[in-house]
This record gives sequence, C-alpha cells and structure tokens, in this order.
Amino acid sequence: MNDPQNELREYEALKLILEGTSRQTGQAFFRSLVRSLASALDVCGAWVTELHADRGELDSFAMWLDGDWVDEYRYAIKGTPCEDVIRGCKPVHVSDRVVQLFPDDPDLEPLHAVSYLGVPLVDSTGQVIGNLAVLDRDPMPLHPRALAIIKIFAARAEAEVARLRSDQALQEREEQMRGLIDTALDAIVQLDGQLRVVRVNPAAGQCFAPSGERLIGEPFPNFLSPDSSAKFRRCVSALSGAHGARSSMWVTGGLHAARADGTPFQAEASLSQFHAGGDAFVTVILRDVNERLAAEQQIETLRRETEVLREELQSVEGYREILGNAPPLAAMLDDIAQVAGTDTTVLIQGETGTGKELVARAIHANSPRRDRPFVRLNCGAVAAGLIESELFGHEKGAYTGATARRKGRFLLADKGTLFLDEIGELPVDLQVKLLRVLQEGDFEPVGSSMTERVDVRVIAATHRDLEVEVKERRFREDLFYRLNVFPIHVPPLRDRKEDIPVLAEAFTRRFAEKTGRRVTEITADDLNRLKSSDWPGNIRELQNVIERAVITSRNERLNLDRALPVSSALPTTHPERGAAAPVRTRRDMEELERANLIQALMQTGWKVSGDDGAAALLEMKPSTLSYRMKALGIQRPA
Repeated sequence: MNDPQNELREYEALKLILEGTSRQTGQAFFRSLVRSLASALDVCGAWVTELHADRGELDSFAMWLDGDWVDEYRYAIKGTPCEDVIRGCKPVHVSDRVVQLFPDDPDLEPLHAVSYLGVPLVDSTGQVIGNLAVLDRDPMPLHPRALAIIKIFAARAEAEVARLRSDQALQEREEQMRGLIDTALDAIVQLDGQLRVVRVNPAAGQCFAPSGERLIGEPFPNFLSPDSSAKFRRCVSALSGAHGARSSMWVTGGLHAARADGTPFQAEASLSQFHAGGDAFVTVILRDVNERLAAEQQIETLRRETEVLREELQSVEGYREILGNAPPLAAMLDDIAQVAGTDTTVLIQGETGTGKELVARAIHANSPRRDRPFVRLNCGAVAAGLIESELFGHEKGAYTGATARRKGRFLLADKGTLFLDEIGELPVDLQVKLLRVLQEGDFEPVGSSMTERVDVRVIAATHRDLEVEVKERRFREDLFYRLNVFPIHVPPLRDRKEDIPVLAEAFTRRFAEKTGRRVTEITADDLNRLKSSDWPGNIRELQNVIERAVITSRNERLNLDRALPVSSALPTTHPERGAAAPVRTRRDMEELERANLIQALMQTGWKVSGDDGAAALLEMKPSTLSYRMKALGIQRPA
C-alpha cells in the first residue's frame, strides 16, 4: 500500500466516491462501493457481505479482486479475520503476515494475502449484519484517514443493507397479502370514490365475469339488483359519514347480486374504507351463499325425511304380516296380489281398526316401487290450515311461522308410494288440488309460483262410506271416481272370527316378548271368550285386549277377566224375579265407565267431538268426555 499522504487526495477522492455511490442502489451500489474503496485505498481486493448467523457464513453482496468481479462468494467465518470482526463487533486491522496469524482461513494463502482491514456492519438495534473488508498483498500500515474512509463506506453499506432488508420484508408482506387475497374464496372488490372497480381478486373475477368480461372501471352498483344497489349506496354513504368513527360495516341482510351473464345470486357482504394519497377507497367482500342456502335446504329436506321415517318406524312397530286364512281375508289378499304390480290408484275401505294401513304397506312391498319411499299422512290428524302444507310443502314466508322452505309429502314420496289415510277427512277445497296431482302429476307448493312434477302412486283409505259422502256433498264425486279405480274392502274381525286364534297367539307372543312376561298357552276357554265378542274395534281392539291380558297375566296365563271390556262380561239375560242384583263397588263402577268410554272411542277412531265423535255416541258434551278421560287416565294408544 502506498503512502496515504501522496496517494489518497483525501477530500476530493472521498467526495467523488460518495457522489458515485449515491446514485446507485442494490447490487450496483455495492459494486460501486467496493470498487471505489479498493481504488481509494489502493488494495487488491474489497468486499461487502451479509451475515447468516444461523449458518455461521457470510454471503457477498459484491467482491472486487484483482480488477475483476467474484460472483456469489460465500465463506464460513470460523478461523478467518472476519470472525474477529463479527464476534468482536469492532474494526480488525492486520498490517502484515495475515496468513500466519489466521492459518485456518483456506483462502488467504492462495491469494498470497499479507494485510487485512475489516469493519462490522451494524443495524439500528446494534446487531451485526455483515462486514466491509479490504485485502492486500503488501503490508497495510493503519492510517487514521484510511480507517475513517472505510467506516464512512461501512455506514453507507449499513444503510443500503437496512433498506434492502426493509424492501424484502415489505415484498414478503405484499406477497403474503396477495396470496391471502388471491386464494380467498370470497369475492374481494376494491372501488374508488366513484364506486368504480379498480381491483378484484380471482374469486371476484370468477363470480362476476366467468367468461373473462372486463370488470375494471365498471360501476360496481351495476352488478346489483335495483334494491340492493340503492341499499349499497346508502351503506357507503353511512360509512363515509362516520368521520373515522368506524372504518367497516356489515351489510345487514346481504345483497342480491348478478353475474355478468345476468345470473342472480344472494351474497353476504361487508364494506370497509381506507384513504391512500388523499383518495378514498372502498373494499367490498362478498360471499355467494346460494350453495349454503342449498345445503341448508338439503339439511331441512333430510330432517323432514328423517321425521317421516321416524313416523314410519313408529307406525310399523310390531308389523309382521297379514295373518289369517278366512275366506273374506283370502279374497282381499287376492286383490292385493292383482293390483300390487301396477301403478293403479287404490281405495282401501273398512271399519276402524281393521288394518287398512297394513294392506297399503303390503301393496307397496309387492310393487316395483318397493325400494322407494312409503310415505303416509293421516288426513284427519292434521289441522285444516296445515294439511295443504303437509301435502304440497311451502316456501319460506308463505304464512306466519313458515321460517324455511319445506317439502311436502308428495315430494318426499316421489318415485314411491303415498298413503293417504282417512281421505274422507280431507277438506273440500283441497280435494281439487289433490285431483289435479292425481290427473296431471304436478302442483305448486304453498306460496310458490313454481310447478313441481312428481311420480307418486297414491293409496287412499277411509272408514267412511264415500258414496254417501258424495251424496251429502262432503266429498267431490270426480275425486271419488279417481280414487276408486281399484277398491279393496278390508273385512271386519266379526266376519273372520276363525282367524282370532292365529291373531291372538301372534299378539300374545309379541307382547310377552315386549313386556318380558311369560305366557305359555292360550286356553280353549280363552279362545271361546275371544271369539264370542263382536269386536266393534276390530283387530286394534283385539290387540289392545291381548296386551292388557299379557300385562296382567298370572301363572303364565292370560288375564282376560281384567282385559276384556266390561260390557262383554255383563249378563245377557235378566236375573230371576226376587234374585238379588250384584252390588258393585265404586272401583267397579269406575272400571265399567272407563271400559265403556274406551269402547266408544275405539268405535269412532278416538274422535272426541263432531257428529261422528265419541261424545255424540255417548250423548254427552265433548268437554265432559275430555274431563272424564283425564279423570280416568284414558289416553289414545300410540
């Protein structure tokens, strides 16, 4: 190294060097810096590096050696003079014999290095982030001005490294933010002060312009329905008028938007505002909820189907098969076999408790629709104001309490069988709509203008004489003939008493298993007593009697004394004159009353009021009957 007094021309050279590097950034800055530093100090090499403390290595930003550039120079600091600079965070000067002082440095000897001067690069927190160093093949006496120059260059290098790290951190944050926005499933739209689109993420592009239509520059309200456009402008005005009190808001009720092709969709929406460069911007985030609404509707449909299946499970509890071989029953089974394989509408007629639903299930089970739903509806068990919704479904808001869209029984039974029990109870105004479905196969849900088409086989049942109902104008004649395509009559139990032993034995086994009781046999006397009754409640009454007899059984025998209706035990002849009538206790009288009320209720299908109700049959007020039922603990069987 030459004498600094003669070579440096300190102030002018320093001024030129500083002016040269001040016009550069990044790698160009570092190259200009080390080349100028090597020239100013008249050394063979100079470099500036960045520290990677986790690896214990230095990576060069730029390295000038023997008049040429060394690209991507990386070296471990252990055993090098740079290690002393980094560890000690102070300048290190080796004026001579640097190879001997640092024998573990693999690069010094090949370079024939003699002297070294290095200073650390430190960030604003005092952490070492790299170093600036020079190397020469001649001795390098330490001159105060040389040390001052390299420190000035080091300060410039520190500022540039800090700037690069700041830019890198900013770039990483921008890339993260861009990745967050670009990968978001929600549509994100940025608007200027005139509500024109200035930026969109890919989800917004796919949502509003799936065919690649231009969005930038378009007024965003054009993509909304007229009502939602006005609502959106009001929200933006409210947000702008908040004067910094709030910077974002949720759009209550969402927005009705439309894609570029005009397809509408419902969207949840939120707004936020920000200012940049003195201009106001609005960010809109929208989420298409059509799929969610469809999913919610599917969930509601599945819930509805679950309810129907639960009802079916309850209704078929104990269902096994149609038992018996009496001639009337054999004729009915022959009818079932003939009609089951067709799609013909069937009208099942019979008294209460004869098993009309069992017949409907047998028809369905032997039909081509056996693997599709069997859906039932008791037309007499649903309030008149709700039966239309039960049959045909309703839209959300169709009436008070309609908080969600709901499928009716016809849609649930699509491709299957719909069993309409007690069809005679259907209100006259709905009989017209039912007739249309039977004839055309379509209908409109309550509150909807959309027509639904279904493929449903209808099986109806009634204990009423519909021909009489038609004459009395309580049932439409055209609907009667549409239902009565294939009538099936279910015989009452009194016409097939030879089947009572088979039925009694089957019911006994079922209820004994259900209650955990043991009943070994049914005696001939028991069967005679059962066959001697006229069974006005038919098979349902017989089933109830057997269940009571099993529950109260003693010594593994049925207790028919307790189970049979009291009226069956009453004497059929008057006692001889002068004979004392038996005295009954209050408990006996309550049991007699209870049995009488149950018999009346079973005969009327447990209908309390009305001309054909149990109260009229008993010649008492419906309110009195309800009170006595409660007092005697009478409840309708499940």
